[in-house]
Amino acid sequence: MATRNPEAPLVPPRPTRIAAAETPKAALASPVVIGAVVIAGLYFGREILIPIAIALLLSFVLGPLVNLLRRLRLPRPFAVGLAVLATLGIVGALATLIGVQMADLASDVPRYRDTIERKVEGLRESPVGHVTDYVANIGRALHTAGNGDKADKPAVPAEPQAAQTKAPEAAPEPKPVLVEMRQVQPGPLEMAGTLLSPTLQPLATAGIVFVVLLFVLMQREDLRDRMIRLAGSSDLHRTTVAMDDAARRLSRYFVVQLALNTGFGLVIGIGLYLIGVPNPVLWGIFSALMRFVPYIGAFLSALLPLALAAAVDPGWNMLIATAVLFLVMEPLTGQIVEPMLYGHSTGLSPFSVLVSALFWTWLWGPVGLILSTPLTVCLVVLGRHVDTLEFLDVLFGNRPALTPVENFYQRILADDPEEAQEHADLILRQCSLSAYYDEVVVRGLELAARDAARGVLTVAQKTDIRASVTELIEELDSRADRTPEPEAGGAADGPGAEPACGREAAIPFAPEPDSVPEAWARDGAVLCIAGRGFIDEAAAAILAQLLAKRGIGVRKVAFSDVARARIDAFEPGPVRMTCIVSLAISGEPTHLRRLVERLRARMPRTPVLIGLWQADGGSPAEAAAHASITADGHVSSLRSAVEAVLAAVKADAAPVAEGVRAAVRPVPAGA
Repeated sequence: MATRNPEAPLVPPRPTRIAAAETPKAALASPVVIGAVVIAGLYFGREILIPIAIALLLSFVLGPLVNLLRRLRLPRPFAVGLAVLATLGIVGALATLIGVQMADLASDVPRYRDTIERKVEGLRESPVGHVTDYVANIGRALHTAGNGDKADKPAVPAEPQAAQTKAPEAAPEPKPVLVEMRQVQPGPLEMAGTLLSPTLQPLATAGIVFVVLLFVLMQREDLRDRMIRLAGSSDLHRTTVAMDDAARRLSRYFVVQLALNTGFGLVIGIGLYLIGVPNPVLWGIFSALMRFVPYIGAFLSALLPLALAAAVDPGWNMLIATAVLFLVMEPLTGQIVEPMLYGHSTGLSPFSVLVSALFWTWLWGPVGLILSTPLTVCLVVLGRHVDTLEFLDVLFGNRPALTPVENFYQRILADDPEEAQEHADLILRQCSLSAYYDEVVVRGLELAARDAARGVLTVAQKTDIRASVTELIEELDSRADRTPEPEAGGAADGPGAEPACGREAAIPFAPEPDSVPEAWARDGAVLCIAGRGFIDEAAAAILAQLLAKRGIGVRKVAFSDVARARIDAFEPGPVRMTCIVSLAISGEPTHLRRLVERLRARMPRTPVLIGLWQADGGSPAEAAAHASITADGHVSSLRSAVEAVLAAVKADAAPVAEGVRAAVRPVPAGA
């Protein structure tokens, strides 16, 4: 999966939205009509579409096998035919095995019924049964008390005397005629039709699956090219590479999932055999198939073996052992083995997995429930690699709908510093503190500055934003600025989430805090002066915090302290360098130019560094205005500002080190 370029802007410009009253009705009706037609086609065409969907999913599973046979220099028809025949043999053997096991299970049902009846009688004699009978008696007593008023109702009056007169005796009824019904024995053709009719539909479905699978594997490249053409991509090279990458990822995911579920079923079958549950092969196959069902598959696969264990064993030991087997194996497989093999997730959000399971079950029944997750994974992969289908990734993917920058801005705009702190803790697991500040916080502040320049932020909102950001900076003051180690388990190799801030390394410590010269370690050695924007003070505080973590003495200065009316009274102190931080939104360079002039007049020997940060880079005219500010250095990011200060510290430390080395240089012999 392609990662984001750290230099590229994380937040594209917002498109202008059409008001609801101005939206054409056709623009709203067209997607609804298309969606309704597609859903109707999926429902009414399920007899044909289900085999095609199964064939497409099997093609991802058999693709690596076909490629392996091709590398052995087998022609494509032979490689495809051999793979399909092997699959057909495995499916036929499993179907036969399931049929034999079910027939054997059906023959033992009467014996299991007797065991269950004895166990129910035993429960009735137990304390639990006495409590149940006691509760039932209380319910019957309440019901009788509620209907007691019916006994007080007057009796129905007797019928009149005339109605009690006996009717004249009727004529005797004729005796019934005995009719003997004999069933005609069915002929050979009728008997064959009766036996084969339940299997005709599954056999027809299997035939369609394998025919479609054969053609998909034979024409895989041609189908890929047609998909690219239907997607309407203008960049064929990029789309081809993306589709091939998506196919490889899906093949790896489905093969690993099939192998994992097969191993799970094998372990369950062996465990049930050792416990003594009848037909362990049947329950192993059933457990492997039900693990394809999201969330409830493992629970459903345990119900029938538990019921059978309760029916076979007169006691409860077999039932308890079976329950323990499933309770141990499912968390072990789902929480440990799966993350080790293909990551923590399939690339789908939990809500989308649930919705897709309900949707495909409603459309295609139990088969749709089993196919729901694989089908939705295919749709999400298409959405991530085909521009016209990007909405599928937004709806069903597990990647956040908002970028980290937008998430941060939304939290501080809602005046929720606690959520902003949680968001920071999550991102700081992947990147350093300086990278988080540079790529998330500063860019989020630039969004706030742009909204303030447009006049959409109220005074109260500006105050809340300043308070939230200040609280966040204070909370992060105790964190070290180090690049974190990658977490064990990693992200999903399949469709997964990309790093929140590009995993940019932390700003280096050069020199280390312990070796910073004394002149630079004093308080106020670097003045971090904020611009006049309402969030420039927060940006200056971030720069001061990162410099302080490197052992440099800093002092934060507000714009009002160096205004024209107060510059003469400003006391610079032991300053070695001045850094001016501003987001440079709409006309700010003019005020910064005057600020630099005042600082040069007040501190003529102090170098001035200008940090102008904008989310979109500004127009060429604004860039020219920024360059016109006569400063000793210009930086466009927080990282560049810290590195510029560290370079100045290192340059001052070099002559001192040379002097120390000259002072302790050994005197040559004989001098």
